[in-house]
Amino acid sequence: MRSVVIGIAGGSGSGKTTVLRRILDAFGPNSIAVLDHDSYYRPLNHLRFEDRSHFNFDHPDALETTLMRAQLDELLAGQNIEKPVYSFATYTREDVTETILPRPVIIIEGILVLAESLLREKMDIKLFVDADGDVRLMRRVRRDLLERGRDIESILDQYERTVRPMHLEFVEPSKRQADIIIPRGGENRVAIEMLLARIAALLGNAVFKAESH
Repeated sequence: MRSVVIGIAGGSGSGKTTVLRRILDAFGPNSIAVLDHDSYYRPLNHLRFEDRSHFNFDHPDALETTLMRAQLDELLAGQNIEKPVYSFATYTREDVTETILPRPVIIIEGILVLAESLLREKMDIKLFVDADGDVRLMRRVRRDLLERGRDIESILDQYERTVRPMHLEFVEPSKRQADIIIPRGGENRVAIEMLLARIAALLGNAVFKAESH
């Protein structure tokens, strides 16, 4: 039985994590493997810390997508993987990894996953979580202040310098690749219920096909 692969994209602060949590709540963590694109940022050990903090993390080249695709293929082949663990405090990968087991549902999440054909071609469902720019900015500011210990000046500088331009160049155009666009993110109850029903149908079909053989 092949796993159902779901891609969840959308701008920074659009509500992707909330949608992901709704899927996890519905099907349970034992049914779902999560590959977050953020874990595959390239290690910047070769740069000084000051230079790392000014790196363009919103460009596709900042991520090792080929490694993510290779590990996705391993999961689909029924193999465990060792997913990288990335530190946003040091802008490098940790020495430890996270073991991910094959599951009936594999979710690929990140702002650029629909912009990458290497990932997109493996997806059974392609989602784009949409939200207004001011809402996304407020959420990002709150997250970076509370979770990443950054100051407001550095957050706004990065947003103006890389986040917004890269969103317009790569993230927003990738919306055209989506099968489903979810406005208002996890607050869109009707869209979430339709999505969950679609996932359940795919899982049911996969089980039926496996049993019929």
